[in-house]
Amino acid sequence: MKKEKIENLTPTQIVNELNKYIIGQDDAKRAVAIALRNRWRRQQVAEGMKEEIMPNNIIMIGPTGVGKTEIARRLAKLTGAPFYKVEASKFTEVGYVGRDVESMIRDLTELSVNMVKAEQTELVKEKADHLAEEKILDLLIPPVKVPVRTNSDQENSENDEAVRNEKTREWMRGKLQKGELDDKLIEFDTTTAAVGMQVVGPFGMDDMGINIQEIIGNMMPKKKKKRKTTIKEARKFIAQEEAQKLIDMDNVQKEAVRRVQETGIIFLDEIDKVAGNSKGGHGPDVSREGVQRDLLPIVEGSTVNTKYGAVKTDHILFLASGAFHVSKPSDLIPELQGRFPIRVELKSLTEEDFIKILTIPENALLKQYSALLKTEDVVITFEDDAIREIAKTATIVNEEVENIGARRLHTILTTLLEDILFDVPDKMPEAEIKISGNMVNEKLDKIVKNRDLSKYIL
Repeated sequence: MKKEKIENLTPTQIVNELNKYIIGQDDAKRAVAIALRNRWRRQQVAEGMKEEIMPNNIIMIGPTGVGKTEIARRLAKLTGAPFYKVEASKFTEVGYVGRDVESMIRDLTELSVNMVKAEQTELVKEKADHLAEEKILDLLIPPVKVPVRTNSDQENSENDEAVRNEKTREWMRGKLQKGELDDKLIEFDTTTAAVGMQVVGPFGMDDMGINIQEIIGNMMPKKKKKRKTTIKEARKFIAQEEAQKLIDMDNVQKEAVRRVQETGIIFLDEIDKVAGNSKGGHGPDVSREGVQRDLLPIVEGSTVNTKYGAVKTDHILFLASGAFHVSKPSDLIPELQGRFPIRVELKSLTEEDFIKILTIPENALLKQYSALLKTEDVVITFEDDAIREIAKTATIVNEEVENIGARRLHTILTTLLEDILFDVPDKMPEAEIKISGNMVNEKLDKIVKNRDLSKYIL
């Protein structure tokens, strides 16, 4: 599905779109669908009340591989809102080695600027293409400059030359538009910016709140550089340069910051890794609570300086997720818990879920392997008993070894199809392969029964 504006998506439609890729986890889907719709509802509220309505941030709890991150990924593709995913474990308390928590807001703003810029480029594409065409025609057939003359004979001859030049240009324009000149080489000038300076030290450029690179770039003169490419490539390159000139970057930046503040979404993955555990901790883990305290003002609402201006985080929607194997959500500091009022638990996957995951989603694993082997003219089909056996094996191994959810299917299928994937180019050209339940048993039974072996292989 193409990216839609949030106002065009009802909660039911959002859930239906997520169902195409994620099996089960209805509670989590409903929660994120309501949260997304509430972003639009808030926009319709009167100005005074609008500022008072805070987003209901969500924390998703569940074992690894059950769809937490996948829900976030699909939301990003579903909506046109600026979306940024980051692992909470990348952040550390100020003073420790690691990223500053404010960097996620700067990264989100950067993404938003690129998004708006791409939209604006698309709007001026036609005009930029026309300007690129004119520039190429100027290189192929330079226009005639008509100086001011008093002699009428000279004036007439120059006018005739100008008319001939224009006719030749139009003839050449026709050939250019038909693509007849695409492979012809052409030399043209491009503008190259001055080499930027890199700031070395504990602060990056964004931490300064200004764009040093841009300032230096504006001070240094732009260099002209000769390039020689085919006309087809030159048109693309010149059109890009012309599009940049046509875009008002001040408006782009203002719109990007507005979108971040009003509709931005940040997905904080692995939040359990910065939660202390119930037993209390000392040593290197002592900084976990520091990370939470640094996260708190961002989630509560504060102003972060970026190179595109100040960004308020009050109305950014935060989605967090964690497996919480070692720690519990209650191990997060109380203030941070209060900022994630909506909690949804994602359930462990059953054998029936695995069967659906293998077959139903648009990016189902069996469809992926079929597509990969089709590139070698090999048709592979999985019988129903084979699919059930794969699902059953995944369930058993998850229960006995380590529950890694749907990711277990990757390891099982790779092991099952290893010989086929290796031999296909040399020994099985244009073959038809059927995978039966017996084949699955023969290949995996020994590994599954040997607990030590399954630990290493599956």
